[in-house]
Amino acid sequence: MINNSTPPSPRALKPVLSTRQLSMIAIGGVIGAGLFVGSGTAISAAGPAVLLAYIGVGAVVFLIMRMLAELAVASPDSGSFATYATRAFGPWAGVTVSSLYTYSWVVVIGFEATAGAAVVHGFFPAVAPWAAALVFMLVFTLTNLVSARAFGQFEFWFALIKVVAICAFLVIGALAITGALPGTDAPGLSNLTGHGFAPHGWQPVWLACLVVFFSFFGAESVTIAAGEAKQPAAAVRRAMRSVIVRIMIFYVGSVAVVVTLIPYDAKDIAAGPYGAVLARLGVPHATAIVDVIVLTAVLSLLNSGMYSSSRMMFAAARRAELPAALGRVTARGVPANAVLAASSGGFLTVVANYFFPTDSVFLFLLQSSGTIGVAVYLFIAATQIQTRRRMGAAEAEKLTVRMWGFPYLPALVVLILVGIVTGLAFDPGSQRSLLLSGLATAVALIAGVIKQLRSASAAAQRPETGTLPTAPESPHPQAPAGA
Repeated sequence: MINNSTPPSPRALKPVLSTRQLSMIAIGGVIGAGLFVGSGTAISAAGPAVLLAYIGVGAVVFLIMRMLAELAVASPDSGSFATYATRAFGPWAGVTVSSLYTYSWVVVIGFEATAGAAVVHGFFPAVAPWAAALVFMLVFTLTNLVSARAFGQFEFWFALIKVVAICAFLVIGALAITGALPGTDAPGLSNLTGHGFAPHGWQPVWLACLVVFFSFFGAESVTIAAGEAKQPAAAVRRAMRSVIVRIMIFYVGSVAVVVTLIPYDAKDIAAGPYGAVLARLGVPHATAIVDVIVLTAVLSLLNSGMYSSSRMMFAAARRAELPAALGRVTARGVPANAVLAASSGGFLTVVANYFFPTDSVFLFLLQSSGTIGVAVYLFIAATQIQTRRRMGAAEAEKLTVRMWGFPYLPALVVLILVGIVTGLAFDPGSQRSLLLSGLATAVALIAGVIKQLRSASAAAQRPETGTLPTAPESPHPQAPAGA
């Protein structure tokens, strides 16, 4: 039961994140285990044509981030798209999207803790997976409890390691493809066309889009971190402008290297395509190197997930959509109760790892997260469309970042997202995940409608006080539009 009688602490989040940190947070948000491990599953299922899934989904995500940038630059807020949804459609939308997003990240926290523990167990078999997961959860819970600056510093270095690793992989791969790497012959197009560009037809390519979406999920986290940035509007503009470059270079480029250098049906590609490529090129300790990079990637997302979900809870509490305790802030500017709530999923995963095999935990977490990312992106697109429709022409002209081709291009994005979900409904292998995600969405939607009805009832009973506020106060003065 939400208690609105006690207002949150007047303390607010502090603007402590630099533009440099925010840029690296944006980069780190889209480079996770989904790229280093999940891409192998997509490649094995779809063949070389998986490149089209990465290009297509990358283009759609880029357009969604452009829509979100329009909203975030105009009004940086830790609640980000949940706050904007509340303003556009009412409390029901804010509750729904914040619930879905928080749930998704809590699942990711558990997923990454489990993945990191599996890597450590591979290096040190004597260390039980549950013990490694517990250490990771304690370390990053404490990090996020210290300050946003501590989170930003960790994320900066994690992201830097991932970027350097991918750039090194791209350089080695390019040398091998051109035959310039000593001891290797140029493969030509044999691996791309030898068994057909789409050896299993085009349906697996379409279905691979879900794996790709899961990999890209996290790019939006920079707009949440903007609520604690020193120059929020400028930082968001800079980060969002480079989204397409990161996607094309890191994802499309590296996957292109993989499918060009080794056959899509190689036995070792599903387990780890990057390690498989480096091993075939004769790179010493290739598997161990990639495992270290994967560990860095999963810990980065664990850190980001804890931060993003805690700030989403904090903003929802400030909008009176969650208990007021989650909206309280420490003297260091940290929503400590929200951080502890966000970390709960990871600690539950530690318990699950103790009682169940790691593979069982992985499967449950993956299926329970499912298509929630697509639902969140649908809300972002719908919010931008509704917000722009309410603007007059003069007001829209004042926006320093605008979505292109309004309203036609945003509408196309919505149709594509709906099409992906519809396609998954006809795939027997995706139906269970789609069902679980649909149930989670229905629960969040019901909670949103209940909140809307209660807000309307409370406003009717207390007409002298007006309606409940639909957006939290900005944590610090908004940067000038031209910042």
